[in-house]
Amino acid sequence: MSPRDVAEALLRRWYVLLLALLLTAAGAYKVLHPAPRYLSSAVVVLKPPVTGSQPNQLTNLQPPLATLSYGVIQQLDSPAGRGELAAAGVHGAYQLIPRNSGTSATPRYLIPSVQVQARRGDAVEADTAVQRVIEVYSRHVAAMQEKQGVAPGARITASVLVAPSAAPVQGNRSRALAGTALLGATAGLLGALWLDRFALRRARREEDLPGTVRGAGRVPVAS
Repeated sequence: MSPRDVAEALLRRWYVLLLALLLTAAGAYKVLHPAPRYLSSAVVVLKPPVTGSQPNQLTNLQPPLATLSYGVIQQLDSPAGRGELAAAGVHGAYQLIPRNSGTSATPRYLIPSVQVQARRGDAVEADTAVQRVIEVYSRHVAAMQEKQGVAPGARITASVLVAPSAAPVQGNRSRALAGTALLGATAGLLGALWLDRFALRRARREEDLPGTVRGAGRVPVAS
């Protein structure tokens, strides 16, 4: 197919290009005027119990904190855990991200923390969703130890290290516009060329249909 054939096909199917242009313009408008989105984030840290020999929680590293934290995350990522979160009012996207790299206050890989995130269209809704995830996470931490018969004074506790705080999600509009334009142009060109070829093939079949038998030439049609 030569460039001239492509140009003629596009001219014949100009309405397809016009439709693609209108859809691209609508997509560009949505990119320039997106619906507000907020990302709320909080950090929960597991702390070992305070004992007589280890009054400082951050130095009592005997309990398997990282194992317990990862086990609770797996429970909440399971279908049953997602159902429990939905029953608690958590609907939509959320994440529980293990963070064991440590900070200036917590030793690396020994005092695990979990970053809880949620995306919503409203800042208050995002903070509320994160808070409810934290509540379910804390209940699981307590329930696992209660099931094992751990005394209340010797239990690991979940503490909020960073309170939920929502911030608006800022996307890259220039990249989004470029992607929308590329997608619209590609879809318009391919759609116009496909429709033109389809229409030409259909026209040829209709021309060959009356009184024609394949391989036998043209047969006169009785009046």
